[in-house]
Amino acid sequence: MTDIRVLIVDDDPGARSLHSRFVAEIDGFSVAAVAGTGEAALEHCRHAIDLVLLDMRLPGISGIEVLHRLRTLGPDGPDVIVISSSRDQVTVRQALAAHVVGYLIKPFTADVLQQRLQAYAAQRRASADEVRDRPLGQGEIDLLLSTGRVRVPPRSSATRSAASSSGAEPHGVGSGSLGGPLPKGLAEVTLARVLSALDPVTPISAAEVAAASGISRATARRYLDYLLSDGSIDLAHHYGRRGRPTVLYRLAPAPPG
Repeated sequence: MTDIRVLIVDDDPGARSLHSRFVAEIDGFSVAAVAGTGEAALEHCRHAIDLVLLDMRLPGISGIEVLHRLRTLGPDGPDVIVISSSRDQVTVRQALAAHVVGYLIKPFTADVLQQRLQAYAAQRRASADEVRDRPLGQGEIDLLLSTGRVRVPPRSSATRSAASSSGAEPHGVGSGSLGGPLPKGLAEVTLARVLSALDPVTPISAAEVAAASGISRATARRYLDYLLSDGSIDLAHHYGRRGRPTVLYRLAPAPPG
């Protein structure tokens, strides 16, 4: 059986070297490449990579941004296990929402990584052996809906026109409520303005959303929080040299097909 080809992404050269050695010692896995930035990681993923071991804190574009771009590849994209010291709720939730297959907190030992990768390999073999045409149960269909792998129509004409004006349709606007009413305190017309301010490619801050929508920053955050929980937008972090990361928002891509 062909080895699982692994890309190791970390801005620390020592960590890249250590994790490469860990992976090389595990049967069935081989280190295909290493990368120190998110941009380099995405370039490597254009080639034959099966699994990415991805740090979250990277120079330039963050690990969350890398996950967002890998999602646009659909089933052709590699699997991802996050390896990071980041354990704040926002980062962890955003990583899990991107359907990573694991989240391993640094520092960890070679034995811990070996166990995770062996479990991943076993799951990969089981998935390959599964009969693809078997009927799905109700629970499995609900899971597909909740993870955004099945497109759900936008919740109203307001959000449809907002998505149309931005040049892309968000994949699940209103999917959390399946077209039900907005939460108390939110209005369709304002929601449409917020969506119109967002782009599927270029992320912007809450302050920029507020300015473009003609609302306060606090109001913009309420709508952005709703859209995040609804799966209609993605959140990314941009890490500067110092201080807290800048939080950015953008329309979530529609699943391929």
